[in-house]
Amino acid sequence: MHRLGGNRNANRILANMSDYLHSVRLDEKVYYLNAYGREMVGASKVVKKTTQIEHYLMRNDLYLAYGCPTSWEQEIKLTVAGKVSVVADAVFNVGNRYHICEIDRTQRMTENHAKIHKYRELLSLGVFEIKPKFIWLTTTEYRRKQLAKMCEGLDVKIYVASEFK
Repeated sequence: MHRLGGNRNANRILANMSDYLHSVRLDEKVYYLNAYGREMVGASKVVKKTTQIEHYLMRNDLYLAYGCPTSWEQEIKLTVAGKVSVVADAVFNVGNRYHICEIDRTQRMTENHAKIHKYRELLSLGVFEIKPKFIWLTTTEYRRKQLAKMCEGLDVKIYVASEFK
């Protein structure tokens, strides 16, 4: 799934490709391959309309903002057996340093707090040779401020989704 902004020419081209695509209307039209489109390009991964579309698009925004890192991996489970386990929305490396990405769209702040606590546990257990950089993408300035308070003492960068539009 990809965003194309307000480019009329791109939207015209995509409209002409309607035999190969499905779309859903959010703030903008989001296109994804249908079965015929997947067959035409040799894609095997099936993408369907889901309530997670906005989450995926926000994660894609971070991926693009950081230059499409080749080490980018999504939904990575970080675990110390019997002690702590957390699933990061995305992880990538720059040099030997992990960058851990989290998308905060609709979850309760108590869930974010619990996740941050788990990351702090991983740090205290010495899981990382170099302390990771945490990257959050959230929806409002208010949520950014709440996350910043929870992340005090961590190397963190917090974006609001409107910064990527």
